[in-house]
Amino acid sequence: MKKLWLVYVLLIGIFLIYVLNYKQQGDSADPWETAGLRGNIEDKYVMVTFQIGIDYWKSVLKGFEDAAEELNVSVEYHGSTQHNANEQMTVLEQTIAKKPAGIAISAVNSKLLTATINKAVEAGIPVVLFDSGAPDSKAYSFLGTDNYNAGTQAAHKMAELTGSKGEVAIITTPDQHNHQERTDGFSDTIRSEYPEMKLVGIKNGRGDQVASREAAELLLGEYPQLAGIFATESNGGIGVAEAVDAAHGNGLVPQIISFDTDKGTLDLVKEGKIAATMAQGTWNMGYWSLTELFHLHRDLEADPEAYANHKPVPVPDTVDTGIDVVTRVNVDNYYAK
Repeated sequence: MKKLWLVYVLLIGIFLIYVLNYKQQGDSADPWETAGLRGNIEDKYVMVTFQIGIDYWKSVLKGFEDAAEELNVSVEYHGSTQHNANEQMTVLEQTIAKKPAGIAISAVNSKLLTATINKAVEAGIPVVLFDSGAPDSKAYSFLGTDNYNAGTQAAHKMAELTGSKGEVAIITTPDQHNHQERTDGFSDTIRSEYPEMKLVGIKNGRGDQVASREAAELLLGEYPQLAGIFATESNGGIGVAEAVDAAHGNGLVPQIISFDTDKGTLDLVKEGKIAATMAQGTWNMGYWSLTELFHLHRDLEADPEAYANHKPVPVPDTVDTGIDVVTRVNVDNYYAK
């Protein structure tokens, strides 16, 4: 009988040790695994672009979605099908009517979109701009490339490719704010730092491959000694490469610098038909846009006068997402994995 009691006491002791150890493991769990900012999955944040679905936006949307997953909120993606400000304005109006928790928009035309962006802000919807801004609007911030600096970097690369001499030209989209800044950075740098280079023409490629090819054909006809062409976006770069390829053998082959890292552009860099392209931090644009909207949505709930009274909020009003130069040497690093 005495031995049986000892067995009972031993079993009870083992059970108590097990319970105590289990409790201690639970108390010592890493607080970072369960703490931190978490939103409401019913809060919906919307990303609005133009030319919806093109390769360029995929990385931006991935960043937007990754941030949403971390913060436990929902996202939607809408945009105009064409490079058309009126169509994008309609999409933005429809988005405002649904009263989302925040809107991140890349403005195809800064002047035409400003009033509609302001309508969203005045309705209490936080708005941030990414990639292409609208500086006169009431949107809280701009997250994207320092486009003037990107144009400057492209000019220095063009000088390196041409031996700092000869005629050069630009094919751009004048109505789009970020393209105008790239054009200004390139033009100012060529004029101020390279006296043996001359900017002879700026053409409108309308963000379209065919229109850019036609613009390049005009430039090649007017300036047969053209040493280089800077295209401020990827469709334009491909169109310019087609025009130069078709004219190959008729004289000097101009160096081409394009923008962005869609597969078509990277393939042409690899083939040597485009000498260089400027790579933007597109994932960062999406990730930080959602993160800022999340913070603004929460702060505005507590203080709806934050915009008007210029009160400090815990997010910056400008974020430079970076730029890099891609050539045949490093092009393999920029293909989607």
